[in-house]
Amino acid sequence: MAASAREDGARGQEQGRRGCEHYDRGCLLKAQQTCEECSTLFGEYYCSICHLFDKDKKQYHCENCGICRIGPKEDFFHCLKCNLCLAMNLQGKHKCIENVSRQNCPICLEDIHTSRVVAHVLPCGHLLHRGYRCPLCMHSALDMTRYWRQLDDEVAQTPMPSEYQNMTVDILCNDCNGRSTVQFHILGMKCNICDSYNTAQAGGCRISLGQQ
Repeated sequence: MAASAREDGARGQEQGRRGCEHYDRGCLLKAQQTCEECSTLFGEYYCSICHLFDKDKKQYHCENCGICRIGPKEDFFHCLKCNLCLAMNLQGKHKCIENVSRQNCPICLEDIHTSRVVAHVLPCGHLLHRGYRCPLCMHSALDMTRYWRQLDDEVAQTPMPSEYQNMTVDILCNDCNGRSTVQFHILGMKCNICDSYNTAQAGGCRISLGQQ
């Protein structure tokens, strides 16, 4: 009985080395890109570290990340502080946050480090898969200048009712962190320092003195 089991195991190991269409499930199979016996190509790309088989997508293995990434490799560099591969155009031009990718996207909750979806590096240094404002620090994720100008036009074309026209409010700007007192408007309150509408009310509304 024991001898029979050893023979079956030996046959299994022998078959397992072959792979391809004559590979028996449960047998040993040495991971490699091609079959030693029939030269069948298992994957256009093969990583001997991750044992990843895939179509050719210009992948490369990053030792620091510990995983394979979609390249081409020459278009990316590994930031040691962020501990992440980033596009070459960000080299020396991004705000580093230690191990910034070792977290989930705060919007879609997918793991950023292993995701195949490209993460956007925000001016604040945080990473997002999508979104126009960082939910961690509330800074604008994109250059919103054009949108702020559109809001200027909408505010100018949308006068407030007479009882609100002299009302002011204290605001805190999420982009420049400045505080200012501005006229209240339902469409948004514009920062007097950086012209951003990415603001939050920091106090109650009040009627301007001398205009009551």
